[in-house]
Amino acid sequence: MSYISAIGTANPPHRFNQSTIARFMEKTMHLNSYDSRKLRTIFKASGIDYRYTVLEDYGKEESFSFYPNTADSEPFPSTGKRQLAFQEHALTLSLSAVKNLQASVPHYNLQTITHLIVVCCTGMYAPGLDIELVQKLNLSSSIQRTSITFMGCYAAFNALKVADAFCKADSKSKVLIVCTELCSLHFQKQPTDDNFLANALFADGSAAILVEGEASKSTKRLKLEAFHSDLAPEGQHDMAWSIGDLGFEMKLSTYVPDIIKKGIRTLTNVLLQKISDNGVGIRYFAIHPGGKKILEAIQQELGITEEQNYPAYNVLRNYGNMSSPTVIFVLNEIFKTITADDDGSRILSFAFGPGLTLESMLLKIENSNA
Repeated sequence: MSYISAIGTANPPHRFNQSTIARFMEKTMHLNSYDSRKLRTIFKASGIDYRYTVLEDYGKEESFSFYPNTADSEPFPSTGKRQLAFQEHALTLSLSAVKNLQASVPHYNLQTITHLIVVCCTGMYAPGLDIELVQKLNLSSSIQRTSITFMGCYAAFNALKVADAFCKADSKSKVLIVCTELCSLHFQKQPTDDNFLANALFADGSAAILVEGEASKSTKRLKLEAFHSDLAPEGQHDMAWSIGDLGFEMKLSTYVPDIIKKGIRTLTNVLLQKISDNGVGIRYFAIHPGGKKILEAIQQELGITEEQNYPAYNVLRNYGNMSSPTVIFVLNEIFKTITADDDGSRILSFAFGPGLTLESMLLKIENSNA
């Protein structure tokens, strides 16, 4: 068995509303009037009010510190420059997430952690973030380290599955997962539909999760009950993530919500069959808010109300899509509100990414105060 016993989240210091970011991008992309209207329409329809970033430039109209202060915005930042920025900021943000996790379990001794899993698809270097976390957190130098990279928005599910396997192999396992993404480093200025959509959605954030093989003494925990994943290969060209000369490049088409809608019911049914459950015990939904239309498509197909899907909408509105940590932000929204009345009920969770990959998970709420 394995249990989530604590969650911590964090964001960088710069918080901007969508209209402020739109003004920056409109100017930096050098858009004509037609493309300017298109960009602003996409931003307004995103369901996002605010996003966080490690770069102060998104709140400026001049005197940039990362992007060039030239009439044509050239030379645009290279992949190398963006990776140096990732290395500069990722550790601080990750440590903040772990600190916030510790605040919820103040007497927990991090030195008892046996495994560290680090998730990221927006930056890489070696020695990497995993080793820096070991050193800064004073974790054992012999801790088992695993890095999950370049999977995109669904990667936290893979981290949880790996943690679950560690705990089932050894009930004494204590696994710390850290998902950190700095998506804002990869702003692209070419006026394509893919870039308009990606530029309107993505943001920076970090989430830390503690998974244990034995039920902790904490008053509430989430039992990892079942996972199921599948591929919708017809969507492999509609969502993709590659490394270019000027940063990482996202392909994200408007067909993604329809592809997810087509496969979400079968995904859910197979997941529920793994625990011989018909869904009656599901009280909460933790859905990765890849975009407003994705949330609406899932609601329509599964008969979920917007109110039931509030945690996802709330995260989308206040943080945007932060890639891998985002679904953990949603899960944390639920985790913070759990009461004794929720004991024994379940959380159904989904995330999606390149492939087109569909991930699902069931968690059972255990509350010792019940």
